[in-house]
Amino acid sequence: MNPANLPFDSEAMLEGLRTWVECESPTWDADAVNRMLDIAARDMAIMGATIERIAGRQGFGGVIRARFPHPKQGEPGILIAGHMDTVHPVGTIEKLKWRREGNKCYGPGIYDMKGGNYLSLEAIRQLARASVTTPLPITVLFTPDEEVGTPSTRDIIEAEAARNKYVLVPEPGRADNGVTTGRYAIARFNLEATGRPSHAGATLSAGRSAIREMARQILAIDAMTTEDCTFSVGVVHGGQWVNCVATTATGEALSMAKRQADLDRGVERMLALSGTTNDVTFKVTRGVTRPVWEPDAGTMALYEKARGIAKSLGAELPHASSGGGSDGNFTGAMGIPTLDGLGVRGGNGHTLEEYIEVESLVERGRLMAGLLATLE
Repeated sequence: MNPANLPFDSEAMLEGLRTWVECESPTWDADAVNRMLDIAARDMAIMGATIERIAGRQGFGGVIRARFPHPKQGEPGILIAGHMDTVHPVGTIEKLKWRREGNKCYGPGIYDMKGGNYLSLEAIRQLARASVTTPLPITVLFTPDEEVGTPSTRDIIEAEAARNKYVLVPEPGRADNGVTTGRYAIARFNLEATGRPSHAGATLSAGRSAIREMARQILAIDAMTTEDCTFSVGVVHGGQWVNCVATTATGEALSMAKRQADLDRGVERMLALSGTTNDVTFKVTRGVTRPVWEPDAGTMALYEKARGIAKSLGAELPHASSGGGSDGNFTGAMGIPTLDGLGVRGGNGHTLEEYIEVESLVERGRLMAGLLATLE
């Protein structure tokens, strides 16, 4: 089976993808994410998949597990793992409207990662229409919380990955048309400053501002960044009334490193910031962590398979480890052959200019179909 002969149609794919993109699904809106999962479940049910819904927890949406008909159903096969949550609040579609401009198509979540999820299903659909029975059974797992570190579904992802021989992750492809064969380690932290209140006008000197301490610590955290380990504060909340010295301020920080040992040292440095200064207490607690995923022989053999398919389609397929975590961190760290970055090319993820390169829908769809049709 030559995937180049499969009749992928970018216009038809865009039409289906538009429904997905216009169903906004920010992580913290469980109902919105579940609406998106409903659409995907319906699409896969029409394709003949057996759909299982797994209830959400910790305030997040649920999970969809779809198993496609296969003579070896139940045996270890291929897991396609993707997330349906985005960083864009409901209403973003009014600012980042679906629009096509030449080879670019814009919309919230179209690049990260609904485009990759959709082309994966199209690959399965095209193989079925061509009456191709894949050597291995295929399972698709769509989850609701990757954008906040996968706190509620890591156990499901790891359990499902352990039942399979390969994991394919259609996160966005690299700008050079490459794929991802490793991911840096990532740790999240919760920050809390607790001060002493007073009237900001009448008795300012009697208060101890939590906001001031938080600001001081933010500068200290940013200054800890090195080439080996980066630190950033991305969320801050503080105060309630402008005429009151703020008693509390909270924040969230992120650290990333290429090597686990560097991240471990970074975690120690962050936790060491906890303490009391000038009657203000600063507390750092560790949040969710993604382990470093370093490519092993299994992952590199999987990559070489993909590279050969890409070459047969007339394309080069470079590879590299990437920053920015994904659920591939978990499966790769487990030692299960994992190939990430199999999704669309595009850019400006997590912004109001998020887009995909339309031609990559078909190109990456054929690559995915080739992998599904030949992995054994």
